[in-house]
Amino acid sequence: MDDSTRGTIDTVRSFNRAVTTRLGVMSDSFLGRGRPLGEARVLWEVGPEGVEIRSLRSRLDLDSGYLSRLLRSLESAGLVIVEQSDRDHRVRQARLTRKGLQERATLDARSDAFAASLLDPLNERQRRRLTAAMADVERLLTASLVMFDVTDPRSPDATSCLDRYYAEIDERFEAGFHVEHSLVPDPGEFTPPRGLFLVARLRSDPVGCGALKLRGAGPADIKRMWVDPAVRGLGVGRRLLSELERHAAERGVTTVRLETNRALVEAIAMYRSAGYEEVDAFNDEPYGDHWFSKHLA
Repeated sequence: MDDSTRGTIDTVRSFNRAVTTRLGVMSDSFLGRGRPLGEARVLWEVGPEGVEIRSLRSRLDLDSGYLSRLLRSLESAGLVIVEQSDRDHRVRQARLTRKGLQERATLDARSDAFAASLLDPLNERQRRRLTAAMADVERLLTASLVMFDVTDPRSPDATSCLDRYYAEIDERFEAGFHVEHSLVPDPGEFTPPRGLFLVARLRSDPVGCGALKLRGAGPADIKRMWVDPAVRGLGVGRRLLSELERHAAERGVTTVRLETNRALVEAIAMYRSAGYEEVDAFNDEPYGDHWFSKHLA
């Protein structure tokens, strides 16, 4: 480990110690309510409307056994009820009791007071610096949670991404978009060995996609690049592009290509900054206005 990496890691660990100490994470009585932070967070996430257990587990990124223990403790305290969903008896959901709703309201009030206690000792300039830094940290931590994996392009997550992608470019393209008129209308073309399909996920929710059309060791085409507007600006698009390039290189591909529409100005800027060079049209994609190519080292 070089000195720069060591210094970065030390900074992160120092930050973690300062935050956990100041927020009272080590206490078994978070905000003075007689229960640890984990239980308080579950109460908050269940919320007034209730939530499916699998969604709660995904949202909090908790082990099934640990979440079960937290819920059992909250049930014993009369704060939560775990039951079958009215819509699907195979699905379990949690909801707050009347007592649980009152406890959540108390936690909200104490959380507001605690946040104020962080800001009160600071002057106005320091408050702006702290809240701006907190917003930056939250966005960067969110970016670090995004993961990529190869997925069947006909799976529900992939289909969800493609549907949202098609809807967005249908609005943005001058003449709209009809998938049946594009060069690769069938998502099945992005299955091995003809290609692959990547889905980006944030806490298990699909937030982006991209595909490769493979031709052996010949140039591979990058298709269906899309990132959910909710996570744009977090570098997800650049990471997705790099992942597609990595998968292409692992399969012996030395050149990747793509075409894009002139309406997608942000994508065009990203491709150019990622080392793609504009070339003559290499296909007759009806929605293509710009064609790019990149040699993979």
